Amino acid sequence: MKNRKFLGVALLGFGVASFLSACSSHSRNVGRGDGISRTTGWAHNDSRWGGYAVAENYPGQLTPMGMVLVQGGRFTMGAKDDELVTVENNANRRTVSVSSFYMDETELANVDYREYIYWMGRAYANDLPEIVAAALPDSTVWRSPLGYNEPYVKNYFRAAAYNDYPVVGVNWYQAADYCKWRTDRVNEFLLIQIGALQPNVNQTGEDVFTTETYMNGQYQGSIGHRPARDLDPNGAGTRPYNLSDGVFMPDYRLPTEAEWEYAALGLVGNNPAPETKRRRGEEVITDNNVLPWGPRNTTRYDLHNMYQGEIMGNYMRGKGDAMGVAGALNDNADITAKVKSFQRNAWGLYNMAGNVNEWVMDTYRPENMNDEFRPGRGNDYTRPQFQEDGTVEERDSTGHIPYQRVPANEASVQGRRIRTSNLHSYQDGDSTVGGGNLNYYGSYAYGVTSLVNDSTKVYKGGSWADRAYWLSPGTRRYMQGNLSSNTIGFRCVVDRLGSPSGNNESAGNHFGEENNRRR
Repeated sequence: MKNRKFLGVALLGFGVASFLSACSSHSRNVGRGDGISRTTGWAHNDSRWGGYAVAENYPGQLTPMGMVLVQGGRFTMGAKDDELVTVENNANRRTVSVSSFYMDETELANVDYREYIYWMGRAYANDLPEIVAAALPDSTVWRSPLGYNEPYVKNYFRAAAYNDYPVVGVNWYQAADYCKWRTDRVNEFLLIQIGALQPNVNQTGEDVFTTETYMNGQYQGSIGHRPARDLDPNGAGTRPYNLSDGVFMPDYRLPTEAEWEYAALGLVGNNPAPETKRRRGEEVITDNNVLPWGPRNTTRYDLHNMYQGEIMGNYMRGKGDAMGVAGALNDNADITAKVKSFQRNAWGLYNMAGNVNEWVMDTYRPENMNDEFRPGRGNDYTRPQFQEDGTVEERDSTGHIPYQRVPANEASVQGRRIRTSNLHSYQDGDSTVGGGNLNYYGSYAYGVTSLVNDSTKVYKGGSWADRAYWLSPGTRRYMQGNLSSNTIGFRCVVDRLGSPSGNNESAGNHFGEENNRRR
């Protein structure tokens, strides 16, 4: 009797398994898509099975043009122990981890920023000329009361001779706006490249492409020969591409202070046995770096070859010594130099020390307390505005979807202990906040005892006008975000999505089917 019951259950199980197998096989062979749901058995990319679209054979995130992959990891952030002077604004030393990201190989050059200004002029000069004016770098940063620098005021940004020199005179907010513009131009190019759009050189006013207006159906443009198919049985036949299609690039942005410092140090060059296709890497860094070029604490090239003794970065060697003597210029640059000059670091990044300082994302506070993972100060949570029917608000006169700060009752994090979307001052070491005035931070009273407020931003790296001390990535300085200088430029980063090691590897460790069977 027991055997018969067991046989019946077995046959029932066999029948269910056969049924599921048949359904699975059926769904694989129906319609256009080959994929099926691992949890329901329903076919993907098939209008007869509901039309759920899934990107198949996704090759992985593209390496953005002009960028290199910086594989994330842990490092000790902050000024080094062997520095000879103590500067109040340097961060305390602590171990943190950053995720992988892509970073511009070089600082943004004049020719790059002029492209931005040119595009802004075509789009807004007629109706919104103030927007174009607000994007222009401040050429007067070259003026000095007791120095004759008018040729730079007139020529540095515009003249062809300086095309490949780093753009300066750009404040923090202008740099952040450039990153947003670059995101949209790159994503528009990617859509044109796959045939979803045709080039539209007559974009003006509110009729300009932005990634968000396109995905929300507010930008039509010139439709190409290959729009995304809408597989919804009740759909319109075509639809805009969206994030799940694997077409778009993540947002371009300024690097956090931690990301910038990690990239500048180039500690991957101090790993004696990094991962290769034939071996796994060893989790070891033999030496720390004070300068980006390796554990040798020197600004001069010290290998015995034709370059021995040459200065590896553009900085001020001593008082009044900007470039050495005629016939033997020590860094061969009186002010800035071309962005692809001097010694690259282990990541392949140029001028992470010297040439120009660079803006980073972080808001400055003397007490730089932050998370151990992806640290950064300056979170200000925003979201798109919505209409009463729940749809995204219509684009504004510049073609962008309007944003608003996340309401306090929706911004709660960490067990609802924080009810604000503005976290510039969170755990900043200040004991009081005076009278609700955002420009007053107790011991950091802006304009009274300090120059610290939400607009105070960090810059790093040292410049052509700085001494060697500032070339160490652990040093930091600050300035109001609406100000600019002839010694500060910037570069962009893009988050690495998926595996931190790149497209050839998936995240996590894998042991293979053979090893799993042995268990």
